[in-house]
Amino acid sequence: MANSSAAAGASAASTIRLLLVDDHPLVRDGLRARLEAVPGFEVAGEAANAQEAHAQLGALRPTLVLMDVGMKGSNGIDLTSALLEREPSLLVLMLSMHDNPEYVQRALQAGARGYVLKDSPASEIIAAIEAVAAGGTFLSPAVSRRLFRNQTPRPLLSSRECEILAALARGLSSKHIAREMDVSVRTVEAHRQNIKRKLSLEGQAELIKYAVEHAGKPG
Repeated sequence: MANSSAAAGASAASTIRLLLVDDHPLVRDGLRARLEAVPGFEVAGEAANAQEAHAQLGALRPTLVLMDVGMKGSNGIDLTSALLEREPSLLVLMLSMHDNPEYVQRALQAGARGYVLKDSPASEIIAAIEAVAAGGTFLSPAVSRRLFRNQTPRPLLSSRECEILAALARGLSSKHIAREMDVSVRTVEAHRQNIKRKLSLEGQAELIKYAVEHAGKPG
């Protein structure tokens, strides 16, 4: 019985408790149906506005909030700031129809740990939740590309080099980038070397640091 209790406790500790914040019931229903089917995920509750989100935060103690950016009478970005002020350890993942770089930058500055588009495949939303719950960050590929395209002043990088920087910011290895872009690993490595040379970066650590910082800050 003791072993069984310990296993149950470990399982509960590893469960990601989700709070869905969106003013469209159909969106919440769709998310709940998809996410509750994922092992290790528990949709603890839902909220349609800021008032409900604050109430649910105290009552449910979620691990992660899946937050809509634009809601009637509420701003998901401002609500993110308010919730994190109450509960600094809370994880927030933005889920939006908008890939506007300004929204993305403001959301990240407010404390969100990721930004995913609503029309992303379910697998991408699940990957984003897992990445953020594990202590990382996540940006939809389309969001990353727009962030880098809208940097000012722009570094003298090609569009492919900007895509690779965006992929590095998402934590992808050269092997994964090569598979995603349908090129060879050698080609990706060559682009990485060119990026370091153009930006005067020393080593892989500086390259990754630059990629992450420039994906989350305004240019």
